[in-house]
Amino acid sequence: MSDSEAAVSPLKRSVNLVLRTVFHALCFVLFCGVLAYGFFIWFTISEEQATVPLLNDLKVLTPFFFTNWNFVFQTLFLGLSVFYDVSEWMDKTESTLARRVKYWRDVIFKGMVVPFTLFVTSMFWCVYAIDRELVFPQVYDAVVPWWFNHCVHTNITIVIAIETILQARRKPTDKKLELIFYWAIAFAYAIVYYTIYFVTKRWLYQVFGTMTWWQVCLYQLFIWGISYVFYVMQFPINRLIHGKDDTDAKETEHSPKDNEVAFSKTWSMKFGNTKADENSRL
Repeated sequence: MSDSEAAVSPLKRSVNLVLRTVFHALCFVLFCGVLAYGFFIWFTISEEQATVPLLNDLKVLTPFFFTNWNFVFQTLFLGLSVFYDVSEWMDKTESTLARRVKYWRDVIFKGMVVPFTLFVTSMFWCVYAIDRELVFPQVYDAVVPWWFNHCVHTNITIVIAIETILQARRKPTDKKLELIFYWAIAFAYAIVYYTIYFVTKRWLYQVFGTMTWWQVCLYQLFIWGISYVFYVMQFPINRLIHGKDDTDAKETEHSPKDNEVAFSKTWSMKFGNTKADENSRL
């Protein structure tokens, strides 16, 4: 437990734990339900509906939409959060398993959930406001309920906002690993939808079909850039909400280098005192 956490009153910590547990549990159940309904939509698109090219694309290409990837990332994060909340109630947070769950929970949240969720929501609704046919054609309304659309494109960011308020995450847990996850997913998904285009001659997202190739390249750079900005900005926003962490200034207090210096000084003092005693006896 950090100094800043220790400074929080037991009552406040208990209330926060209750809120986090209820929030994570409800969201996890909701997200699992939405995932289940998504599978239902996917498998129940009829042959007659599939005669419509866009609905056929929806049926065939559902696993490749990034919205679905991101929703899985969030569900995984919520599952890990529930597990760690339960370990807190059982006072098992110092166990090896709980520590690992907390580590991966935070790495996944910071490196995957936050940047990609904010990208999905902002990009979807911005393009939707300009021309919905470019991201969510009206023909989809025949098989995708309005509430499902909001669950996977709107509510995901509400979850991020509430989580940020409830949980202090002022700095990266493992910046190197978080960026590895971020860039691996970003590049992997680019490979996916460019491969789909070159194989089928159809864009996974119609917005790309309105651009020339140099515009597509610029748009791709913008996608990577804005997602990375979302990754970086989460930390100052969190510090703005929760304040600075007192341990930031002390994180190197027990570093190996400092320990070596302290040991050297202690040994010098002992050796110096011994030598002085010897000289005094002469």
